Amino acid sequence: MAAKELFGLARPVIGMLHVPPSPGVPGFPGIQAATEKMRLDLQAYLRAGVDALLLENMHDFPCVAEREMGPEVAAYLTRLAVEARRLCDEAAGGAARPLPLGVQVLFAASRTAVAVAQAAGLQFVRAEAWTHAHISDKGIVEAQGGRVKRYQHHIGADGILVLTDIKKKHASHAWTADLSLADVAELLEMHRSDGAIVTGTVTGRPPRREDLEAVRAATRLPVIVGSGVTEENLAEYFPLADAFIVGSHFKREGHWEARVEPERVRAFMDAARALRRAAPD
Repeated sequence: MAAKELFGLARPVIGMLHVPPSPGVPGFPGIQAATEKMRLDLQAYLRAGVDALLLENMHDFPCVAEREMGPEVAAYLTRLAVEARRLCDEAAGGAARPLPLGVQVLFAASRTAVAVAQAAGLQFVRAEAWTHAHISDKGIVEAQGGRVKRYQHHIGADGILVLTDIKKKHASHAWTADLSLADVAELLEMHRSDGAIVTGTVTGRPPRREDLEAVRAATRLPVIVGSGVTEENLAEYFPLADAFIVGSHFKREGHWEARVEPERVRAFMDAARALRRAAPD
């Protein structure tokens, strides 16, 4: 399934649904409280008319690698993802195209993300470290593409899109300093990515315009802005990307740990729809 076919429109806006800490992580509020907190943010997004949602365990910071996770993380995220899918389907009221939902599991836990997506009926995942090893603020991570694609096929989840980061934020890329973003983007196709995500260096920081232009020129994959898009800079980035993942800007005072504010989402979505009308694909 192509990205445009999944989202049903050009340049969709994907809102980040940052769920409460997982079991075993400081701050875990309990299953019922976590579900209720997620539900409040999800409903705020639905009221504001976002195009898709991406569930993520961002509150698990500092995260651990997939091999260090217990089964409770996958179980917890599946529980929340099933509830998110139910709420979105209920809000769609039998519409032919319910809101697309995806999941990302930190840190570099992309097989876990595929398993959660398969179990909960989600349509896409976001994955990091797809083609090259790197040194992140959470440790060294090897390239994930081969093991994730094989696992995806093994469990019958080939229909789930995998959107992959290029030179992931919160990481050092000294090991791959001889490779440009364009070089890595070109290799993503060979490694069967379904979309190339370009970010700034940290959460909430936008990518450089020249980076987006280089990636777009290097690959036929959809190019996605993965951080730092705001209502103020959306018009600048709109012609350069095929989709936008937005988290911090939708939160109170632009901080990712805060609650989703429907007014901020609604104003952003109004701006996005106006830009779509002005430049239809």
